[in-house]
Amino acid sequence: MNVAPRMHRLGTESAFEVLARARALERQGREIIHLEIGEPDFDTPVHIKEAAKRALDAGATHYGPSAGLPELREAIAKHVTETRGVPVSPEQVVVTPGAKPIMFFTIMALAGAGDEVIYPNPGFPIYESVINFVGAVPVPIPLREERDFGFDMDLFEQRVSDRTRLIVINSPENPTGGVLDRAQIERIAAIAAARDIPVLADEIYRQFLYEGEFVSIYAVPGMHQRTILLDGFSKSYAMTGWRLGYGVMPAELAEHVTRLMVNSASCTASFVQLAGVAALQGDQTPVARMVAEFRRRRDLLVDGLNRLPGVRCARPRGAFYVFPNVTGTGRPSGEVAERLLQEAGVAVLSGTAFGAHGEGYLRLSYANSEANLRAALERMRPVLEAFAR
Repeated sequence: MNVAPRMHRLGTESAFEVLARARALERQGREIIHLEIGEPDFDTPVHIKEAAKRALDAGATHYGPSAGLPELREAIAKHVTETRGVPVSPEQVVVTPGAKPIMFFTIMALAGAGDEVIYPNPGFPIYESVINFVGAVPVPIPLREERDFGFDMDLFEQRVSDRTRLIVINSPENPTGGVLDRAQIERIAAIAAARDIPVLADEIYRQFLYEGEFVSIYAVPGMHQRTILLDGFSKSYAMTGWRLGYGVMPAELAEHVTRLMVNSASCTASFVQLAGVAALQGDQTPVARMVAEFRRRRDLLVDGLNRLPGVRCARPRGAFYVFPNVTGTGRPSGEVAERLLQEAGVAVLSGTAFGAHGEGYLRLSYANSEANLRAALERMRPVLEAFAR
C-alpha cells in the first residue's frame, strides 16, 4: 500500500520502541530493569479511582462535548488561575485524551509549509516529529550541559526570524531535567511579545521541581494572550493510562483546537474526565509524597552514576529523569544504551532519541524502586568498565 509522502516525515517516541524490545527480552526469560519509560511507578490515588467508578455506575459512558465536560473545564480554569496567578475562563480550556494532542493540534493549527518552529533539542521527540509532519521547518535550540540545559538565549535570539510561527518551551524538561529560570522565561517572553509569536509552554512536569522556583511563561504580564499552556494528569497523578490532558489558550484558538478534536477523537472519555475533577479537587498528599520519593531516588541515582567509569551526571532540578554524560566511554550513546540493554539487562534511552544534540548522553527514568535503581547501577558497572579497557 502506498502511503502519503508526509507519513515518512512522522517520527516516533523511542521510549516505546525500547520498551517493546525490553519486553521481548523478558519473554525470553531475561530480567530487565526498566529505566526507559517516563511513567510514574505509583498507583493512581484511591480517591481518583473511586470517582471514576462512581462515574461509570452513574452512566458517564457516552459522548461528551468535544472541548471537555463543563465541570472539568471549570475545575481546570480554577486550578490554572490559582497556580499561575492569571484569570482563566473555561472557554479557554480544551480537554484531550492525554496532553500529546495539544502539541499536535497546536502545531497543526499555527504552522504550515515553510513556517519555522523553534523548539528545544534534546527535547521531547514529538515536537520535532509533528513540526516535520506539517511541513514546517524545525529550528532547534541546543540545550547544553554547561548552561544547566537551559536555552542559549543569544542563539535563540539569532534563530527567531520573520518566518517563526511558534516557540516551544518545556520546563521542567524532558529529557534533561533542566528548569528554565525566571530571567530566561522573561527574555523568551519579551522576544515573543515583540514579534507577536505564540508560545507553546509544555508544563507537564510542573509539580516535579526539587530546587528553586517554578516560573510559568503564562504568568508573565501579557503572555496569556499568546501562550498555549499544556498540562495534564499523567505524571502528577500517576494517570498515564487514563489519557487525560488539556490545553489553556486564547478562546479564539480554543475554537480551532476543538474542531481538531471533533475531526479526530470526538471527545475524551466522560468517566475519565470526572476522575480528573476529583484529582484537582481532592487530597493532594499523594502528589507531595510521590515528588518527595522521586527526589530521594534522583539523589541516589545521580550519586551512583557519578561513581561509574566514563560517566558524569548533573543533578537535575526537575522532572524524573537524569541525563548523564557518557562521552567518557569513547562510544556513541546509542552503542552504550544497546550494550546496557543486551549485556546488563538495563533499559535506558540514548540521548539521540531526543534529537541530534542528545549525542553523548543517556536518559534514565528514576520512576522505579530504590532497590531496582541500586541493582541497575551494579549491573551497569561491568559494561562501562569494559569500555575503558
